[in-house]
Amino acid sequence: MNENKFRVDQRAVVEENAEIGAGTSIWHFSHVRGGSSIGENCILGRGVYIDTGVVVGNDCKIQNGAMVYCGVTIGDGVFVGPHAVFTNDMKPRAHLWSDDRLERTDVKNGVSIGANATIRCGITLGEWCMIAAGSVVTKDVPPHALMVGAPARIRGWVTKSGEKLDIEVETGLSGGTFVCKKTGESVTLATFQM
Repeated sequence: MNENKFRVDQRAVVEENAEIGAGTSIWHFSHVRGGSSIGENCILGRGVYIDTGVVVGNDCKIQNGAMVYCGVTIGDGVFVGPHAVFTNDMKPRAHLWSDDRLERTDVKNGVSIGANATIRCGITLGEWCMIAAGSVVTKDVPPHALMVGAPARIRGWVTKSGEKLDIEVETGLSGGTFVCKKTGESVTLATFQM
């Protein structure tokens, strides 16, 4: 760790062997465990927890109180809202703990996760998808999907800038390219099954 290249508040804990990229800021009461990797130009808000083995890409913003546990890989440009939490054990028991119980979670580039969302382990969040505040995500999410509810369901499709596309939810099932009327952005949706 070269602390001259990134900022760590004196009240934060960054353990030895944590990799922190240049331009990253870690705010007070956050805890970054050894064996984790945070990319360049990231912001970790107040009270964020990054567990050992977590990988965070470049240009991410992880808001106050978010909990990111071992087994999670976060791509570039990801937004994680306040108090969002990732799980990592499908059958948690206090008396049964070992690293081989951990499930992997893959958060692709550009994903936005709203405040107080819960992300179940063992799934993939597709590029540029958006998870609404308070949602509980229990299965893989396709790219550009807008997920809402507990359990979260697809309620629309969003552009890279976060605008909702003016298309029916079912339209995305067969894929295709769509243009946002507001921004002119083109979004290509892959074919998938719900």
